[in-house]
Amino acid sequence: MRARKLELIAKAARITWGCSSYPLSPGRHRMIKNVLFERRIYPAASIIVLRFKFSQELGMLQKALSLVIALASTAACIGCSNSSHFLFAALPATNQVAVYREDPTAGVLTQIAGSPFAAGDGAFSLVVHPSGKFLYVANPGQNENDISLFTIASNGVPSEIFPRTSVAPDASQPTLLVMDPAGSFLYVMNAGSSNISVFSINTKSGVLSPVANSPFNIGLPLLNMQPTPSGNFLYVTAVGQNNGLILGFSVTSGSLTLATQIANSDGTNPLGLAIDPTGTFLYVANTSSNSISIFKISSSGVLSEVSGSPLNTYNAPIALLLDPKGQFLYVADQASNNIAVYSITAGTGLPVGLTTSTSLFAFATETSPSVLALDSNGNHLYVGNQGSSAGIQSFQVSSGNLNPIFTYKVGNTPSSIAILQ
Repeated sequence: MRARKLELIAKAARITWGCSSYPLSPGRHRMIKNVLFERRIYPAASIIVLRFKFSQELGMLQKALSLVIALASTAACIGCSNSSHFLFAALPATNQVAVYREDPTAGVLTQIAGSPFAAGDGAFSLVVHPSGKFLYVANPGQNENDISLFTIASNGVPSEIFPRTSVAPDASQPTLLVMDPAGSFLYVMNAGSSNISVFSINTKSGVLSPVANSPFNIGLPLLNMQPTPSGNFLYVTAVGQNNGLILGFSVTSGSLTLATQIANSDGTNPLGLAIDPTGTFLYVANTSSNSISIFKISSSGVLSEVSGSPLNTYNAPIALLLDPKGQFLYVADQASNNIAVYSITAGTGLPVGLTTSTSLFAFATETSPSVLALDSNGNHLYVGNQGSSAGIQSFQVSSGNLNPIFTYKVGNTPSSIAILQ
């Protein structure tokens, strides 16, 4: 067994780093997050460094090896990874946006120079325009109630364009931003006024202009919202008298019209919301009921709960995310400190717990996972954590399974994550 482990370590000394394949060899020291390591390492040296990292169990071997690969890739891949991949994270406690360069091959994050960048008071939610040219940030803090517009440079640096766009006087506390897939309209959920502001987007300048009759009154405590991939419908979750509620709106030139009868979420506090890439199924995480409800979306936008829904899951499911192909559903369980992973049954949309997961279809995270983001190819998952371990945790994804790469401490709780590919 010991000989087999040394063989695996030796094989790890030759790794493909996106643009070339070569043995790790000695080079200059580089400092990343206060970790000192050789830019290149002799195969023999890599065995010496790794031996004390590994226990006799294969699981420990895999985790330690993943960490070394992640750190080494940061140095070895300089000049060959796609530098246009960036991750943006909202930090409301400090009114800032943190920006990291993402290595699309290894999933490693490197904070760019000047990060974090100033935003408005309570910067809480952010979204990147499909063109990659603009970043929008919702500022719900006192004396703010507005949206910041940033242009994004080729090196990832955001530059704010003033003045900020206010949602006042008819709306307050903008806490969530979502955008239609075409990047034509920005939807703003206003928690303080229980309504939704809608802005058209100038695709050349990024400037926002309110659409007619905006904001649209909901009259219920709002929790989440998500447009369909076609952009024809917008679904909104809200607090009901008993169970949570789901409202479906048809969208015409940004204008919202209630399209269907209000649906029962079949659970309480439906905070998590996701729609599959075909626009056929809608998933709701009922945070206070520890369950996930699944609905089929008709061509007219009507929701019908599928057989087998709701599913019981771990404690306090707060965020949902589907992979780009709609094959896997990721659930952030805030009170269980894990990510539950389900494969999606074709035809029915019913999630099935991933049998190859480490512990009952769930993977451990840092404290209180609350935000999820995937890169466009679905190879890396990023998790925003709260509490004493506040930071961004990266995972490598393989057939839905999650392998931890690294946790990046940001000093404050990230409330929203967006990735520019």
